[in-house]
Amino acid sequence: MSNGIKRLLPLVGICLVIFASAASAQGQGGQADVFKGKLFPPNIILEHQDALNLSKEQFTAIRAAVVEVQGNVAEHEWDLREAYQRAMADLDESPVDENKVLENIDAVLRAENEVKKLQVAMLIRLRNLLTDEQMAYLQSVK
Repeated sequence: MSNGIKRLLPLVGICLVIFASAASAQGQGGQADVFKGKLFPPNIILEHQDALNLSKEQFTAIRAAVVEVQGNVAEHEWDLREAYQRAMADLDESPVDENKVLENIDAVLRAENEVKKLQVAMLIRLRNLLTDEQMAYLQSVK
């Protein structure tokens, strides 16, 4: 295996982990519930809104929280894609500037971390909108 490929493999692995974790954080992956049923994604809440007997106020607040996060997440996803593309372009250079690539990977990881923090903050806000009975119901349907 050439030195260029050996250098590329760890970066590709990191990027795959980043994008897989982004997908699972958004509820698109098949991973286990990392919050052990203590937080509930909006799609699950809305799927069971009739059984939960959500009030108009709860529904409106849930919608507002989701819309707010979507806008903020989109901004960070642009940063993530941009830094990832810069890192990939840097890997086309010969020799590869390790520090430059790692700086871009740091930017990717920072953007990914911000997205996850925004998503967890939203999940906490959603939980705080639910009554104890509603949370118990959602835990029972998982």
